[in-house]
Amino acid sequence: MEALRAIGDESSRMPDNMVVKRILSGEKELFEILLRRYNQTLYRVIRSYLKEEDDVSDAMQETYLKAYEKLQQYHGTAAFSTWLIRIGINEALQRIRSVKKHPTVCIDDGGDDSGKIFQLSDNHQMNPEKQAIQQETRRLIEESIDQLSDKYRIIYMLKEVEGMGNSDIAACLGISDSNVKVRLHRAKSLLKEALYKQSSGKDIFEFGNIRCDRIVDYVMKRI
Repeated sequence: MEALRAIGDESSRMPDNMVVKRILSGEKELFEILLRRYNQTLYRVIRSYLKEEDDVSDAMQETYLKAYEKLQQYHGTAAFSTWLIRIGINEALQRIRSVKKHPTVCIDDGGDDSGKIFQLSDNHQMNPEKQAIQQETRRLIEESIDQLSDKYRIIYMLKEVEGMGNSDIAACLGISDSNVKVRLHRAKSLLKEALYKQSSGKDIFEFGNIRCDRIVDYVMKRI
């Protein structure tokens, strides 16, 4: 932590390659820069495969440990984020394979918001009705994303949530740019279908059909 304080604002501007170089030179405390820089991205990537928050946290920690152990193998030919994401995806898939024969059932008490995938902007001056619509919009989107299969969910998350380019996504997933486009198009189509199905359920909205329509219109215009 003392090293990070000494770096100050420099840490936010230091390129990944330089951070890696200094870590390999013995400044291992600088690995914290990479953790903080990519925590959100790595969370969303692994959350695309794993649903339980404890599993996601464990997978993230293991991904970072493996990345640190293999740091000498990173040669800078690809972006560090791409390299890290591939390690995270492999870790998530490995965990899925290891528990496939012993599935568990999780009951979500709904009391923890730490698992939010999609964040809408917070506006404390927003009136209660708009706040309710925003919260319901986020819930609809997250539940619909969770209904996508892994290969479509991860594409949608990397492109539409993380804002990554097609080439970077292709490098992360080991597929072609054209496959990225095809899967993204399919993911959006499936997501729209899921949103329409959810909005048609009578027990989805406790505050009435008019507000239900507003939410659906709001979401459909933004995906």
